[in-house]
Amino acid sequence: MVVAICGVLVLVLAVAGLAVLRPGPVAGWLGGTGTPSGPAAVPPEPDPPAVLAGPDANAPLPTGAGLRATLNPLVRAAALGDRVHVSVADVATGQALYGSGPDTPTVPASVTKLATGVAVLSARGPAHRIPTRAVAGANPGEVVLVGGGDPTLAVDRKNAFYPGAARLDDLAAQVRAALGGTAPTKVIVDSSLFRGPVFEPGWDADIPTGGFGAAITALMTDGARQDPVRARRTAEETNHAADRVPEPDLTAGRQFAKLLGLGGGAAQVTRGTAPAGGAELGQVESLPVIRLVDIMISDSDNVIAEAMARQVALAKGKPASFVGGAAATDEVLGELGLPAGEISLADGSGLSRTNRISPSLLTDLITLAGNGSHPELAAIFGGLPVGGWSGTLDERYRVAATRTGAGVVRAKTGTLSGVNAIAGTVTTADGRLLTFAVLTDRTQGSLDETRQALDRITSALAGCGCR
Repeated sequence: MVVAICGVLVLVLAVAGLAVLRPGPVAGWLGGTGTPSGPAAVPPEPDPPAVLAGPDANAPLPTGAGLRATLNPLVRAAALGDRVHVSVADVATGQALYGSGPDTPTVPASVTKLATGVAVLSARGPAHRIPTRAVAGANPGEVVLVGGGDPTLAVDRKNAFYPGAARLDDLAAQVRAALGGTAPTKVIVDSSLFRGPVFEPGWDADIPTGGFGAAITALMTDGARQDPVRARRTAEETNHAADRVPEPDLTAGRQFAKLLGLGGGAAQVTRGTAPAGGAELGQVESLPVIRLVDIMISDSDNVIAEAMARQVALAKGKPASFVGGAAATDEVLGELGLPAGEISLADGSGLSRTNRISPSLLTDLITLAGNGSHPELAAIFGGLPVGGWSGTLDERYRVAATRTGAGVVRAKTGTLSGVNAIAGTVTTADGRLLTFAVLTDRTQGSLDETRQALDRITSALAGCGCR
């Protein structure tokens, strides 16, 4: 366990390609404040020195022949089916080292979130926070609750699903103070920022009610979970599935109305739009994007992913919809120099079977985020599950055939029926940091067999010099 912890700590720093200093850019992105002033102020502590080195750029590269000898038999495993596409590259140089159909567009499932994360970090920036506002309505006592697209908004601290989320009770207190002696009479819900259908047409029929998806609206609380307290308590055993409310924006409006002392009935909560020039009565802001991306990847949170894709759309001046988010993500990746022709998206979460991404685009994307040229993109690594340790990889890499990858493989997984994928980073036995992507969308074995076949590939990379 101690060895695994040390390996994880080293790799977190290695993939970012940065020394960890304080306060540094991350503190700013997380909303860190300056040194307090006044009598209680104390001298600032000096910045600590870097204590862990980055990846060893002088470590030997695996050879093409060595990788082919090691990986070819594993890629042909029957459990992976007959459409297995693989890319392996070196993070420091970006050099492609191994491929099997590496440029072939493949159904990516949840590894799509890596593309969404990079796009929103680039387009919005790690420090961006999403506002939820209240403005005065056209008539005295009317309050318009304006959704800005924060999927983590909570009702109050006690019942919040996402720790540290912005809260409606804070906003209600601001509204009451701003109204002074005027009593609230009605809440108008303005969720007009998001456009188009609330469910992506390419989603499987059971997704809206299966607990992993929700109606995507610009206003919601707790990711549209019906019972956030219970969902938080059972998150691990249910793999973060939870019942979702059918109309998240109206539900949030009713919750807000009750905080303002209204009953929350149909006459007191309606949909509408904020009047032009309406006076702002209050505002709360989400966690910074760097934290939202971290949660999205670590928990494979589909609702956050769709909200992040819409933030990309808004940043690029496109409609905040499934179509707009996909087009904006494609545009941002192209601007970053990635092969945008090898990605075709319908959503930001990977729930759609019409999504296509090539393995080589994923390894190019991970290389770009990890080589230090774009420090803001390194946030995608913080939430990556660790083999045998956390997230969707917690119970994997625990058998003899794959144990070499435990604590060494950091990767995002993707699963739909018949579709299995994994993409991330791994350090070889010689100390070289590699990125990999293995996508298969025509699997034939059981889920456990398929996952073990994928894990054998990544464990082989961890255990060999492949020279």
